[in-house]
Amino acid sequence: MQVEVELELPDYVFDFYAQAARQAGLPVRQVMADALFKLAGELSLEALSKTGNGITRV
Repeated sequence: MQVEVELELPDYVFDFYAQAARQAGLPVRQVMADALFKLAGELSLEALSKTGNGITRV
């Protein structure tokens, strides 16, 4: 299952991802989705490391 999300971006942001997508031979939406997924993972790891015990506090 997938959810479709609509974003409003400045032209230069879209152009950045479009160029990266062309170089990688991938669709722009895939490059943007991969970037968001990677960022979410990095932020999660950072949050876990700040708790000191691997348990996130809500």
